[in-house]
Amino acid sequence: MSQQTAAPEDDSGLKGFLAHLIELRNRLLYSVLAVIALMIGLLPFASELFHAFATPVLSSLPEGQSMIATGAISPFFIPLKLAALAAVFIAMPFLLYQLWAFIAPGLYQHERRLVLPLLVSSSALFYLGASFAYFIVIPAVFHFMGLFAPEGVSFMPDIGSYLDFSITLFFTFGLSFEVPVAVVLLVLVGVVTPDQLAEKRRYAVLVAFIIGAIFTPPDIFSQFMLAIPVWMLYEAGILVARMIHKNRRTDDEDEAEADGTVAPLAAATTAGVAAAAASEESRAEAAEEFDWDKEFDSAQADEKRLALSSPDAHMADETAAPESDAPTDAADGGERKPS
Repeated sequence: MSQQTAAPEDDSGLKGFLAHLIELRNRLLYSVLAVIALMIGLLPFASELFHAFATPVLSSLPEGQSMIATGAISPFFIPLKLAALAAVFIAMPFLLYQLWAFIAPGLYQHERRLVLPLLVSSSALFYLGASFAYFIVIPAVFHFMGLFAPEGVSFMPDIGSYLDFSITLFFTFGLSFEVPVAVVLLVLVGVVTPDQLAEKRRYAVLVAFIIGAIFTPPDIFSQFMLAIPVWMLYEAGILVARMIHKNRRTDDEDEAEADGTVAPLAAATTAGVAAAAASEESRAEAAEEFDWDKEFDSAQADEKRLALSSPDAHMADETAAPESDAPTDAADGGERKPS
């Protein structure tokens, strides 16, 4: 009997798991198709795209120096690779939307309302981090490297090495700037609270410097340029999480009142007060209807009747009757006369 009841549960669990896998496959397929379509559209503009991509380093190189291509197929392969990476970069909002669409069915209704703000903010923060790397970090790094080049050595970066280095910085800063979104999500899911995040601030700063040491060039300047913004974004995420956490508790209290959680208590209190008032009123009416004089006369009559009907009363009457009926002679000294 237990095996027969367990079989449908196993089938339903397997069907649900397969449905999630199919949904994940569809989301990944949509993402890949979007990236391929954008890459095909960007291929005719690969040379212009690479020139715009190399502008920060070209403006930072000493006068008279330029970039070089050391690989045999680098002039063809590098623009093609850049077009594919640019397609991923441009399609990032759509990719994030596919991720949210896959997660959304497992969220509550009030959490689904936050999908659009989080989607917009995550896309904006990703592009903000990539822009920070493009306009500030890359020119500063290559200018710094050019200053330390030994005398007699021409600093001319290879286009392949520059592409790998720059793409790493773009995605590193873009994903690192998603720290506020990650903090808000952790608070929404209930993994941590804003107070716990504030207590673990020193560990977050340490992790930020470790990430900066791993994904930036081996100089303290680049490490600080990544670690300090990540730290500031972590603090911003805590502030946003505090506001959302406060609003969420307020909404829960409002929903509880709307659902009638407080109403039964008020109704019970009102009913208790009404019952007490009715009881007092009934006691007052009973006191008014009670005839105290009649009850007092009845109690006295009962007491006399009991006293007359008791054996002690009869004995006292028999003893007192001869003494009163037999006269005494004073001359005889109080002796009783014979009849």
